[in-house]
Amino acid sequence: ASFTISLHKVDNTTVMIKLRPGVSSSCQIRIKNVLRPELKIKPGENVTFTFTCSTPEKYFIMEIQKNIDCVSGPCPFGDVHLYPPGLPRLDRTYIWDVKASTKAGLELKFSTPWLRQIEPGERCPDFVSYNINSCIDTATVNIGTFCRNGSVSRVKLLGGVLLSLHLPWNSPLTTSGFNIANRTSIKRLCIIESILEGESSVTLMSPNYPLGFPEDELMTWQFVVPSNMRASVFFHNYSLSNCERKEERVEYHIPGSLSNPEVFKLSDSQPANIAGSFNMSLQGCDQDAQNPGILRLLFQVIVQHPQIDENVTHLVDLSKERNMTVTIHFEGWPNHVPLMSEPICLICKDPRTCDRVLTFVSGTVYRISFVCKDLSQLRITAEKGISCVDHRRCQSKIYSLSVPKAIMQLPIRLHKFIWKLLAPDLTNIEITSPSLKLQQHVPEQRCNTSYSYSIVSATPETELNVGVFCPGGSIEKIQMRNNITISLKTFGKGFVNESNHQDLKMSFVPHIKDECTFTVSPNPKAKVYLQTPNWPYGLPPYVSISWYIIVSSKQIARLGFSKDRMGIACETGRAYVNIKEETSGAEETVRREDELLPDPRKMYHNFWVNVSNCKPVDKTQLTLQFWVTFADKQIDLGIILAVVAGAGVLVAIGLTVCCVKKKKKKAQNPMVGVYNANVNTQMPGKKGLFTKGRQNNESHVYAVIDDAVVYGDLLKESNGSVAPEVDVYRPFDGPVGSLPPSPPPFSFRKDIKRPSNTEGEPPALMDTDHDTYTFAHQKSGQLEDNGDANAKDKGDTSVPLLENKEQDGLVE
Repeated sequence: ASFTISLHKVDNTTVMIKLRPGVSSSCQIRIKNVLRPELKIKPGENVTFTFTCSTPEKYFIMEIQKNIDCVSGPCPFGDVHLYPPGLPRLDRTYIWDVKASTKAGLELKFSTPWLRQIEPGERCPDFVSYNINSCIDTATVNIGTFCRNGSVSRVKLLGGVLLSLHLPWNSPLTTSGFNIANRTSIKRLCIIESILEGESSVTLMSPNYPLGFPEDELMTWQFVVPSNMRASVFFHNYSLSNCERKEERVEYHIPGSLSNPEVFKLSDSQPANIAGSFNMSLQGCDQDAQNPGILRLLFQVIVQHPQIDENVTHLVDLSKERNMTVTIHFEGWPNHVPLMSEPICLICKDPRTCDRVLTFVSGTVYRISFVCKDLSQLRITAEKGISCVDHRRCQSKIYSLSVPKAIMQLPIRLHKFIWKLLAPDLTNIEITSPSLKLQQHVPEQRCNTSYSYSIVSATPETELNVGVFCPGGSIEKIQMRNNITISLKTFGKGFVNESNHQDLKMSFVPHIKDECTFTVSPNPKAKVYLQTPNWPYGLPPYVSISWYIIVSSKQIARLGFSKDRMGIACETGRAYVNIKEETSGAEETVRREDELLPDPRKMYHNFWVNVSNCKPVDKTQLTLQFWVTFADKQIDLGIILAVVAGAGVLVAIGLTVCCVKKKKKKAQNPMVGVYNANVNTQMPGKKGLFTKGRQNNESHVYAVIDDAVVYGDLLKESNGSVAPEVDVYRPFDGPVGSLPPSPPPFSFRKDIKRPSNTEGEPPALMDTDHDTYTFAHQKSGQLEDNGDANAKDKGDTSVPLLENKEQDGLVE
């Protein structure tokens, strides 16, 4: 297809078609069989041309520039048209270069949907963009780049204007979207008008952004806001130049204010909660010629409906707190910045001092209010420092690590509370949870509470992430060296109710040898998982960690490791795992990094587990996890049966002895300790065995001496308590009979069996019978004289003692 472009000379318009930068010249322009890579059509020329390719929009771009002189002649005020018509469908840029006197002002008025300023390098969604420059004499200042669909309705400039409109090749736009009007001098670089309707926001930048604002210049933004709405200003990015004279500042003209203009530094919190329209001006200064610096500003104006409870204030009493800051902020701060279009929440120290982020310091009382429809968008982050200067005074004090009530009373969810604990040299920090105890968050045992503690031990050289812990576990105490940071982080709304039960305490304690020591007192039926700090990145080199596990006297612990080896190789030193029960004579189990870890084992007493690291070789890290379970002690069934059987035997023996003593004492009448010559001491059926008489052999007959008889007089003196004499020999003075001793009672001769004698001959006397004796017992308390005893014995001599004993046994 061929194209014809005819330009009138009075239009002062030039058309330039040229190749895109970086594109090959495989497509060219043909004019009367002459191929050209580009084409320039000047005012008054008429040119017909074609392209050598079917898709010239891929290779060519087009610029249409119109020069307007408002200095030497009248300005063509009114709507600006896109001229000339019938242009090829290429990416094109319309440029209007308007020359005007600095004594007069030009106004660019844009039709709806108005404009939105964008940052340099940002692209518009529909690829349609406006760029506005102010031209004063030979200086050009970039007012900004704008997309359609915004709130910027007018731009007033001092002097000339260089305005460009960029359209993509497929844009259906046929009008410029603006007109030019004449205005009196505005006595400043420019005025940008923004109309904010309903709840909305606008982001604007100073001229030349991100480069410097012109030296000693002044510009103004006019914000048209409905009187029933509230506007707030926020500076998101700014920098200051080095001033020799004057001072860079921001001035506000607010209707109804008693101090117009209100002057602020760029570093100040800017006005908020402004009712209705207002103006804001940026004033530069005289800069240092050697080191001028850069004045630049990017800010946002947000318009909201007034809040129903905007007059409700909340008390934040930090007067009794020390070394503490409380920051109320939007969710995701500081890493996430909400989009400019998102509704915001404001925190106000007074009706006009509001911000999206506000920090309060200890020792002060605040009354704050919120300009926010949904307070669930806000969060609280607090930080408190606890330090020790004199360790002698610090070690006697216990500090409570709980969230102050002044924070919990606010209608804002607590996100994080951070305690920074600073200990002097040779002093360590001890964390305890006496009632709730702590559970270490591990993959096998995750925390599901409404809050958790993250504990980090740090020095200027290293940082040790001790772990994440939550309440409701088995860890009673953690002792750590160095300075400690504890971060309480909440999850959900449950912390409001659980905050009343916080019991985390902190104290300064004497120096410990390990980097960290845990004291673990598990619940009876719990399975506890414990792992080394800095998980999963591994312990730092040469760090030693210990766990002290408390085992109840009624239980047995079982200790096991989650893997069979440490999984590291040491470059310097050795890594060890030590296990030792806390009891006398206990053996210590030691494993090196090149050895298998111990198999699961039972522990009957409190025990220690220590992990000491070496300097590992590259790409290997020491990470260990172990578990402890508990079971009640159970006595073996065989032992129980043996004990019961033994007790039964003892009871039976005791009953037997009692019965034997009773019956035997009834059968024996001689007084204890007195020789009875009438007792038959010869074994039945063995007459004639001893050929010698009693006087001719050395056998004797003894009667067992009953303590109650021998020491009767002493018992009376000591009220019945027996106190026998020790190491005193008393000779026997009674008469000696002529018969040998009788054999021992049957109960002492269970191994002797009486053989049957059918021939009437006495059996041969066994060697073991040579030293037999007869013991006569008397019932306790039976006191008879010798005559009565002898008389009874004489009448009973036909039954030998042995046979009496056997009868007693049968009765029993």
